[in-house]
Amino acid sequence: MRLTPVMQRYIVHWGEMGGRWGVNRSVAQIHALLYLAPAGLHADEISETLGIARSNVSVGLRELLAWDLVQVTHTLGDRRDCFVAQHDPWEVIRVIIEGRKRREIDPTLALLRACVAQLESDHETPPEARDRIRGQLEFLETVTGWYEAVRGLPRKTLLKMMRMGQRIARVLGD
Repeated sequence: MRLTPVMQRYIVHWGEMGGRWGVNRSVAQIHALLYLAPAGLHADEISETLGIARSNVSVGLRELLAWDLVQVTHTLGDRRDCFVAQHDPWEVIRVIIEGRKRREIDPTLALLRACVAQLESDHETPPEARDRIRGQLEFLETVTGWYEAVRGLPRKTLLKMMRMGQRIARVLGD
């Protein structure tokens, strides 16, 4: 696959952002390439296009499959796996958010709930620490409750809500 300078810039940046988000840079670059690709690519094509070792491409593709960000497709007469990324940006972000929630937020909520339950019989933890733990639990429960409420909304409704952000804040006041 031939990459234009803009495509190269996008892929490099997506890889840098992946590193900041805790995702291997190569994995993020593979995702970016598949996102931009007009059709599915074989692992060898990905390796050649990005200049990444074939073994790293295989590992990266497994991770992207686990995140459900790419799918495997096949072509009649070709035994090789072909990889296709979701091209709908809303769906890509939804999958990433769901994955991060499942891997990061949900375990943190479980831990905070266990800590708050343990505080019932704990007489050593200072009041400030107790308040901070409870406050963090309340915040995460509020955010995840809001997320659960809006994630099922139709895209059109969600987009209207997002565009109304400042107006909603003014109506609600401080």
